[in-house]
Amino acid sequence: MIDHTGLVVSDYDHSKRFYDAALGAIGYQRLMEFSAAITGHTDVAGYGEPPKPDFWLSRGTPNQPPIHVAFRVKDRATVDAFYRAAMAAGGRNNGEPGLRPHYHANYYGAFVLDPDGHNIEAVCHEPA
Repeated sequence: MIDHTGLVVSDYDHSKRFYDAALGAIGYQRLMEFSAAITGHTDVAGYGEPPKPDFWLSRGTPNQPPIHVAFRVKDRATVDAFYRAAMAAGGRNNGEPGLRPHYHANYYGAFVLDPDGHNIEAVCHEPA
C-alpha cells in the first residue's frame, strides 16, 4: 500500500496555487509545509485529507519525464469539479471528464496537465 508520493515542481508558489484549487475540489487541503531550512534541501508542501498528507510537492527541477498521478474520488460530480477547478487555475486539458470504457465500464476520469506538464487525474470507478 502506498503511504505517500510526490513530485518536483519548477515554480513552487505557482504550483501550490494550482494544487490548492485543483485538489481542493476533491477534498484535499494543504496540510503541511516545510522550508528548506527544516528539510535540509528544499521547500515542500503536503496535501491530503486531515490529519495526514499523502501527496507532496517539492521545489526543484521537475521530474522528467513528467509524472502521472491519479486521485480516486467518490463520484463523477467530483471528477467534473476537479476538472473545472484545475482548468480555472491554469491547468491544460489532457482529457475532458468522461467515461473511459477501454479501462472498464465505470471508469470516469478527467486529465489535466499541471504547470510543469505532470498529468494529474481525478477518477471515479463507481456507476453513475
